[in-house]
Amino acid sequence: MPEGHTLHRLARLHQRRFAGSPVAVSSPQGRFAGPAAVVDGRVLRRTSAWGKHLFHHYADGPIVHVHLGLYGAFTEWERPNGAPLPEPAGQVRMRMVGADYGTDLRGPTVCEVIDEGQVSDVVAKLGPDPLRADADPSSAWARITKSRRPIGALLMDQTVIAGVGNVYRSELLFRHRIDPFRPGRAISEPEFDAAWTDLVALMKVGLRGGAIVVVRPEHDHGPPSYLPSRPRTYVYRRAGEACRVCGGPVRTAELEGRNVFWCPACQR
Repeated sequence: MPEGHTLHRLARLHQRRFAGSPVAVSSPQGRFAGPAAVVDGRVLRRTSAWGKHLFHHYADGPIVHVHLGLYGAFTEWERPNGAPLPEPAGQVRMRMVGADYGTDLRGPTVCEVIDEGQVSDVVAKLGPDPLRADADPSSAWARITKSRRPIGALLMDQTVIAGVGNVYRSELLFRHRIDPFRPGRAISEPEFDAAWTDLVALMKVGLRGGAIVVVRPEHDHGPPSYLPSRPRTYVYRRAGEACRVCGGPVRTAELEGRNVFWCPACQR
């Protein structure tokens, strides 16, 4: 599932490519045809993101709300000098076409047209987003310090902190030597403050470069990443391999329906 930095990158990209001009919106697949007709031909005023939610704000009020879920993705393409549109490939839920660029959305969990009040309802259910300038981590700390749930589960709970997925969760806890099964109320305030500050910095790196970079330079060697196109990780998808810091085996287990990765020697 794409993590929060991906949605913020999409918001910035679509702002640059489409905002300020009319946008042709359609649904080649047909499932979004009615809502697409509501915004088709309108000026895209601005884009925004909160956690894993993307919003396209159109003139006169309607807003397209997208949550990519596990399988959703945008495919971006260029049409220099008004070149003919490419044929849709696969099940394209929403196609946006501007003067010089287009994008196709496939497989989202949510793709709908809503209004400002409904946007507020979506956001009201989310925790602070580390990539937003208005983020207030105190609300996340208030929930964590009162909870018996494992901190590894709380970090993935979008009502606690918005935008954190499995990679950031596992890697952040490793970087701060926190066992993912430790109860939230056993996390100290200095530990939370340090982790939040680090999370903000890490997600800003992801926002700028489009990749989750978490391994410090002195540890960025040894076995390659879990995928050729991804930077190395400390523990994520490295079960059974040697920890890059202590050499002990990395472990994995299921935590509230998702696999978590950690080093038992480093994270006590």
